[in-house]
Amino acid sequence: MDLKTATAIRRLRLVSAPEAISFLLLLVCSVLKRTTDFNAVPVMGAVHGALFVLYVIFWADAWNRAKWSLGTAGLYFVLSVLPAGGFFAERRLRREAEDAVIASRVRKEGVVNA
Repeated sequence: MDLKTATAIRRLRLVSAPEAISFLLLLVCSVLKRTTDFNAVPVMGAVHGALFVLYVIFWADAWNRAKWSLGTAGLYFVLSVLPAGGFFAERRLRREAEDAVIASRVRKEGVVNA
């Protein structure tokens, strides 16, 4: 994995958890709007919208650079629209980055110790 691909995946990973948190907070604010006089939906809606747009931009960049299959790219997109999906996306992306680092070290050393 080259540096630009690793950076694209890292950006996607870093925005996935805040996007998920903002989605959950937006849901809480929606419930509070209906049950109390508290109305933070316009603010949380804007925050979540901005984070979602960033997620989609970073997702498209990571898909292009990492050459993911349609299924993998679709999974990461579906995770972005689920309320807690961003947490699962972050975990999978972290594992993918760690595996890429290990693979590059093995290629660099040229020896696999079993």
